[in-house]
Amino acid sequence: MAFASLFTLLDDIASVLDDVAVMTKMAAKKTAGVVGDDLALNANQVTGVSADRELPIVWAVAKGSLINKVILVPFSLLLSVFLPWLITPLLVIGGAFLCFEGVEKLLHKFLNKHSGGDGHHAASDEIVDEKTKIKGAIRTDFILSAEIIIIALGVVGAYGLLTKSLVMSAIGIGMTVVVYGLVAGIVKADDFGMWLMNKPSSAARALGKGIILFMPWFMRSLSVVGMLAMFLVGGGIIAHNVGFVHDFLHALHWDTGLIGQLATLVVGVLTGAAVCAVVLPVMKLFSKKKAH
Repeated sequence: MAFASLFTLLDDIASVLDDVAVMTKMAAKKTAGVVGDDLALNANQVTGVSADRELPIVWAVAKGSLINKVILVPFSLLLSVFLPWLITPLLVIGGAFLCFEGVEKLLHKFLNKHSGGDGHHAASDEIVDEKTKIKGAIRTDFILSAEIIIIALGVVGAYGLLTKSLVMSAIGIGMTVVVYGLVAGIVKADDFGMWLMNKPSSAARALGKGIILFMPWFMRSLSVVGMLAMFLVGGGIIAHNVGFVHDFLHALHWDTGLIGQLATLVVGVLTGAAVCAVVLPVMKLFSKKKAH
């Protein structure tokens, strides 16, 4: 009797694990696009720092990303059980925030293009900038992770709580390992190129030289790709979850293919501009009051 119960338990466990494997694969396919955007965004977030600080920053952001998953997975499961109607509004707020950050970065880039400092507090500023980069990257990761977790939750909606928990945990941890492993590889690629250039093999030296020549162009392109990803992800959340925007794009057949991507980009920029028009004056007002 005991052996029969044990075999039944093992069979149940095997069945759950099989469901988890299948559902994790399906959820991974569904979230692949957002994970790609997450990679571009996070690689862009940690660029522009001294070489000896690149990996510590990536590690700090990766730890923050894991904490995000620890918060998001149980929170999303609780929401799906008790307040399922709240998931979409929270996603929309997160998408609008991504668009806001994108427009804010554009404004900062163009308005401060010709400004320069005197370098008096260079070391202090570098520390502050590093902390700002880490906080910004973790904040952005939180929103992207939320979308990925919600997409995964949609895939496993019909399954039990255990299967949901395991699939979403697997997606969350796997995404963090893959994304930040690749980010670490990207930011240290030039060091790998230098290492290859010191090898006796002419093929290794040629490959190393190619990497060294390619990486500056690649890192510059990441800033553009990361910015586009911010608008595409944020705009995509708005376009799919705000009724009148979705209906408008669908009526014009602007919701598929290349035109759909362009429309999503425009939605992202317009949303970010609208949020900036409201939020930036309020932020400026509060900063003035704080100064006084």
